[in-house]
Amino acid sequence: MTNTVSNVGLNIQEKATVIWNVADMLRGPFKPHEYGLVILPMTVVKRFNDCLMPTHQVVQEQYQKVKELAVIDGFLTKASGYQFYNTSKFTFDSLVADPENIESNFRDYLAGFSSNVQDVLAKFDFDSIIKRMVESNTLYLVIREFNSAKGYLGPDKVSAVDCGYIFEDLVKRFSESYGEEAGAHFTSRDIIYLMTDILLNEADLTSEGNVTVYDMTMGTSQMLSCMEERIHVVNKDVEVTCFGQEFNPSTYAIAKADMMIRGGDPNNMRFGDTLSEDQFSGYTFKYCISNPPFGIDWKREQKAVEAEAKLATGRFCAGLPKISDGQQLFVLNGLSKLAPDGKMAIIQNGSPLFSGDAGSGPSNIRQYILENDWLDAIIQLSTDQFMNTGISTYIWVLSKNKPSYRSGKVQLIDASHCYEQRRKSIGYKRNDITDTCRELIVKAYGEYKNNAIYGDKSGMYCESKIFETVEFGYNKIVVERPQKDENGNIVKKNGKPVADASLRDTENVPLDEDIDRYFEREVLPYAPDAWIDKKKTKVGYEIPMTRYFYEYKAPESTDSIVERINGLESDIATSLKALFDKESN
Repeated sequence: MTNTVSNVGLNIQEKATVIWNVADMLRGPFKPHEYGLVILPMTVVKRFNDCLMPTHQVVQEQYQKVKELAVIDGFLTKASGYQFYNTSKFTFDSLVADPENIESNFRDYLAGFSSNVQDVLAKFDFDSIIKRMVESNTLYLVIREFNSAKGYLGPDKVSAVDCGYIFEDLVKRFSESYGEEAGAHFTSRDIIYLMTDILLNEADLTSEGNVTVYDMTMGTSQMLSCMEERIHVVNKDVEVTCFGQEFNPSTYAIAKADMMIRGGDPNNMRFGDTLSEDQFSGYTFKYCISNPPFGIDWKREQKAVEAEAKLATGRFCAGLPKISDGQQLFVLNGLSKLAPDGKMAIIQNGSPLFSGDAGSGPSNIRQYILENDWLDAIIQLSTDQFMNTGISTYIWVLSKNKPSYRSGKVQLIDASHCYEQRRKSIGYKRNDITDTCRELIVKAYGEYKNNAIYGDKSGMYCESKIFETVEFGYNKIVVERPQKDENGNIVKKNGKPVADASLRDTENVPLDEDIDRYFEREVLPYAPDAWIDKKKTKVGYEIPMTRYFYEYKAPESTDSIVERINGLESDIATSLKALFDKESN
């Protein structure tokens, strides 16, 4: 599949720049970090206006016929051709034609929108923004600018995909002007397309009547729209139904608006905190694709999450991660939403691979995933892939219906060397996953080979390794030593040795190895009086990905180091001599 990112025309960036330049009229009354509060909702409203223009008169006529009926939405959406409509007589053209009455006319115009648009405007808190524009005499100027030829956003000139790019760019600009980490709101498309192509690798969509896709932290819904785009590349006739939940009001508003424009059901875009206010309880989906926040605490959701964790069928019954990082909770939520044949791609940082000892919440979550054989693959990306962080990140691929050849196994792909450096960074993002990179990674995933290299190890490449699931597990045993009195005699109680807590130790025994045999081989030769307190044995799981792909590099030879030091000393001596000679002259 071709990466659409590389095909985005300059007109998209130019359009976003033109829209953002409306900020020139806002300087003074609005601070720079507030520009987006005006520009984002105005862009959405203008997009709605331009979409509805061809059917404006038809909707007006239909409204006069049905306005006395109890339920009129069906008639008017059919007339408009979209999942939304506007019954006001005003349009941007007529608003601009009457500057003296701009506030009352604009409010009449907004009030004419259907209820789903009203929800979008409410999430933008647009009413208070209008008041500020009226007070600063900027409302008319902003509307006039959006109504100019360069502000046109009709679907005949700007496709739904292009509009998604424009929204994405505007949100990034708003985030940067606000001083927020821009990447908190969206994932760049090079990474999204890698995730979609991994999810759809060898997917058989020929017999699918309807494919459902879910994003639990949808932002502006770009992951959903990219999934829909990619599915239609595989089968243009299959119906795709997208579902998403988002907690940020403005990005939720954009996502819902985008869904309405694309002809989907806006009721599938829902507002609320996924962890504490699950809007899709009881739903299951074919695909789940998400980039949830990581390194963020879940104190706000703690009460609701802990209550659900106590339920035998609750989303979080497998365990709870440390309170300072809730990303594993999103993995558990996604698993609870996967259909029996469902598949998920979710971005995580390194912590879920190994954090927490045996018996801890993080380890128990890994155990739950691995012992159910749901973990299909983990793909390590390079550093500097995201706008808001430079750390290493990983794509976890989970499947409720792994093919037989993947059963009981996990594929690890180190793609940390598979990137192309950007000419200009965006925040922390300095590296891109190009078409070539993505093709190498998807090929590695699809061919499913152990110890296989894809690409050139001297440059861009990725490496695939296959492991039995059991290899990630271990039994943590507690080794006790006897307490001794001052004469060196073993202290006993009820005929049994008393354990000396100061000599207590632990050992991690591979899960596929007999504990007693390990103990006899690794412990007893060095501590003949030791024993295992078997009541304290715990099962743990970790995925030490770095260790699996570690390559030993011989240290620099002594002769080479001496030669290098001598060279440096010679350079320094030469520089000092030149300096002293200059001063003496």
